[in-house]
Amino acid sequence: MNAAFIEIAPGFAGYATGFDAGPRPGLILIQEIFGVNANMRSLADRFAAEGYAVLAPDLFWRLEPRVDLTDQSDADWQKAYSLYQRFDVAQGVKDIAIAIRFARARIGEGAKIGAVGYCLGGLMALLTATRTDIDAVASYYGVGMDQFDSEFAAITAPTLLHIAERDQYVPAKAREAILAAAAANPRVSAFVYADRDHAFAREGGAHWHAEDAQVANQRTAAHFAGALK
Repeated sequence: MNAAFIEIAPGFAGYATGFDAGPRPGLILIQEIFGVNANMRSLADRFAAEGYAVLAPDLFWRLEPRVDLTDQSDADWQKAYSLYQRFDVAQGVKDIAIAIRFARARIGEGAKIGAVGYCLGGLMALLTATRTDIDAVASYYGVGMDQFDSEFAAITAPTLLHIAERDQYVPAKAREAILAAAAANPRVSAFVYADRDHAFAREGGAHWHAEDAQVANQRTAAHFAGALK
């Protein structure tokens, strides 16, 4: 399947794969703080192999286009945090909405579109569920979701949350607020991964846990298969 960065709107690009494989549902893959890097592109290719047309929008484009960092050096971490601190979340959701419309136009207006995000993208996936017309969402260890717990009631699309019990960026109080908000909406399912830290599904990362990553990924695959296919 052809895979390449393509223009979504003037100045706004994204990594696209699987769009040449015939009619199929779409996925918006939402980046971590490291940009649409090799890890995100590999995830996009994996989802495409599972039967989706995947678009990973470059959400940092207003700050710096085509950011491509890793989690393997202090310099990259510092730059990633700097971008994260300057990132406009509300504008990012609007950019995701543009990406959703672009993907729908490419694969057909009747096609269903899901969104999956990690870390920063986990938060953005949640807000995609609350603020757009997305058809299904999966969020991995989103940071700051408790700050938007009042928006959970607006979710109408099937939404899956993967939460690390010992996420260093999500204190226990915040985690409980997220779980309470999720429990109040029957469209939201939340799974807590005992003893796992942030980014437990990032293969090769410091906190990667192969077994729980596989469990989470299988749940995501079943979630999207049921909601989108």
